[in-house]
Amino acid sequence: MARIVVGLSGGVDSSVAAYLLKRQGHDVVGLFMINWHDTVGTLEGECTWYDDRLFAEMVAKRLDIPLHTVDLSEEYRRRVVDYMFAEYERGRTPNPDVLCNREIKFDVFLKEALKLGADFVATGHYCRKTEHVRDGETVYSLLAGTDPGKDQSYFLCQLSQQQLRYALFPVGGLFKSEVRRIAAEQHLATAKRKDSQGICFVGKVDLPVFLQQKLAARDGNVHEILPSWRGYALDRGSDVAALAEPYSYTVRDGKKIGTHHGAHFYTIGQRKGLGIGGRKESLFIIATDVAQNVIYVGEGESHPGLYRRALRLEPGTLHWIDPAERMQQGECRPYLVRIRYRQPLQQAQLICRPDGDYILFAEPQRGIAAGQFAAWYDGERLAGSGVIEK
Repeated sequence: MARIVVGLSGGVDSSVAAYLLKRQGHDVVGLFMINWHDTVGTLEGECTWYDDRLFAEMVAKRLDIPLHTVDLSEEYRRRVVDYMFAEYERGRTPNPDVLCNREIKFDVFLKEALKLGADFVATGHYCRKTEHVRDGETVYSLLAGTDPGKDQSYFLCQLSQQQLRYALFPVGGLFKSEVRRIAAEQHLATAKRKDSQGICFVGKVDLPVFLQQKLAARDGNVHEILPSWRGYALDRGSDVAALAEPYSYTVRDGKKIGTHHGAHFYTIGQRKGLGIGGRKESLFIIATDVAQNVIYVGEGESHPGLYRRALRLEPGTLHWIDPAERMQQGECRPYLVRIRYRQPLQQAQLICRPDGDYILFAEPQRGIAAGQFAAWYDGERLAGSGVIEK
């Protein structure tokens, strides 16, 4: 029997994770995190953690397990939210959920759990962990969740071997419908509760309002780039570095069609929030220039400015779940890759060259955004990840 601290979030997934572990005979302890107090920009209008903790308390009482509460808001602000602000200010698109897992749930939270005598830490993530022995040492692998519609392995793409050593994912082998059924059968208060959405621990937000806590609004212009723009006709050849280069626009390349309140509030591929109507098809953001405070848009999902065959990874950000798989310069490997959560896996090659690390896709990809994480898989096993530089 192991002592397992479960991150009880007030959601159905962590509730069922706790139930399953207790049913297996483990010594289960609940630990609830408070990570965010502010309400600026939140669409719910109040801190969601009040309700979340109430549900966590009801689940703990039902399962007859102790529940502790820890306030990690200072670490969360410093490690996750400040990173978010800094990335948006640079005109990039961060993924706070990936950082939240690496920096908070499986670092600061893990340390708090170890103080409670934990042998393992469990969460409600839809992913799986396996292990094997190599040269006398245990090596941990992270696999996609069984439910393809709920697989959350992408959000854990930055975890290390040391973090996986302590991690358990009890619902990773279940479908969401099974988790809901188990919760209902056990009369857990979270059985019918809606899944949380938006930023990890913050919730759904009006992003510009949320970001204006630190980033000032600045009025600027929106320029439309037509599909006939001359740059799309230029042959970039087959060199991966050329294919990874984003299209570069100036205000002379398009017509002004509107205004905005700050280029740093928007991201590549976004179609909502522009307030420009009267079109047959939606307008999509194809580029932002935070220095000149200009947004460039194109009409329709097939606009060539939305697509690229390759991307470059930011130096120093490549992370391998198993460090022994690290690639050498000049090496090229086939992987399945996704550049955002829920994106279907795409066939691609990871290429390590003296001038940088690149991903070359078999087909052009829509909405490649600097700052996001690209994660690569060997079948259902998540092998590694890196931050998109451009």
